[in-house]
Amino acid sequence: MAHHTSPSILVVDDETAICQSCSEVLEPEGYAVTVCNCGETGLQTYLEMIPDIAFIDIKMPGMSGMELLERIRDHDKNAVLIVITGFVSIESAVSSMKLGAFDFLPKPFTPNELRIIAARGTKHRRAVQEAMRLRLEKERMKETFVSMVSHQLKGPLAVVQQYFDVVLGEMIGTLNEDQKNTLSRCRVRIHELLHLIDSWLAYSRIDPSILQKEYADVDVIAMLHEIISFLDPTAKAQGVTITVQADRSAVIMAHRDFLREALTNLVSNGISYNHAGGTVAVVVTEDQSFVNIEVQDTGVGIDEESLPFIFEEFYRSNRTKLVVGSGLGLSIVKRIIDGHRGSISVRSAVGKGTTFKVTLPLQTGK
Repeated sequence: MAHHTSPSILVVDDETAICQSCSEVLEPEGYAVTVCNCGETGLQTYLEMIPDIAFIDIKMPGMSGMELLERIRDHDKNAVLIVITGFVSIESAVSSMKLGAFDFLPKPFTPNELRIIAARGTKHRRAVQEAMRLRLEKERMKETFVSMVSHQLKGPLAVVQQYFDVVLGEMIGTLNEDQKNTLSRCRVRIHELLHLIDSWLAYSRIDPSILQKEYADVDVIAMLHEIISFLDPTAKAQGVTITVQADRSAVIMAHRDFLREALTNLVSNGISYNHAGGTVAVVVTEDQSFVNIEVQDTGVGIDEESLPFIFEEFYRSNRTKLVVGSGLGLSIVKRIIDGHRGSISVRSAVGKGTTFKVTLPLQTGK
């Protein structure tokens, strides 16, 4: 994006008098004004200079103002475009707004009206640019933080955990019971910190654009059976039964590893927050062009006050006090599902269990 010492304005109008009057009014106000007399030249000039704002006449020979507006928006989603026209109507105003116009100015307009809308458009452009700068800065901070967590925190903590294993294994001396208990509690805290770091790293690397580049055909039913086979020993140890109900196979385009992580998290939660003799039922159905995956458990449930917040980062409801966790599990699940252009919802009642419903676009296999 080009940067200018003065706010830059492009005026595209086939009337030379309009272009000249815009220059005469705006240049004394500190604007750098460039004018064009047709849409084709206006598009080329816009792409070369990327002005802060552009005034575009709707009624021009050759490329119309509406077409120019649309072409500019294809190249610059943040363009601040103001329609100037002598054919103002509600219909044309609405049409230009739908194509991305910031505002419109009817002919004839006064110098003061031109100054006001130019100032408003410039202010909006500056706000958009600042928002973009802050977003990029946030991304850079995120990348720096992820790097720091990976290399400067996780490594040393893993080494400390190994030291605890050595000491607790009494490889360097005998421990009494109080010492063992104290060191064991310390080791548990180290394990929790490592788990939190792993969760944050998993959350930070979920990028929808990256997910889609690595899509492959995934048989959801087969994947669920793999997940259940992996989690079944844990479920049996807690007295929980897992079942899968599906009418037929469902093949979708998905990132295999991330989708497995999301579904594993949901089934694992159904086990963790359940009780002996409880069940986790995974039900798969198809609905037109979507596949629905419901994970239904008979566990402790979630209180009504917590339901709106459970997908937020680091939020932990009252039920989660029963199980150690980072508060990132469900936010990771939601981010993965969102990255697959899907949706996730929940319904629950305290003491009556919880059902998570995941909906994903259904694709046929290749």
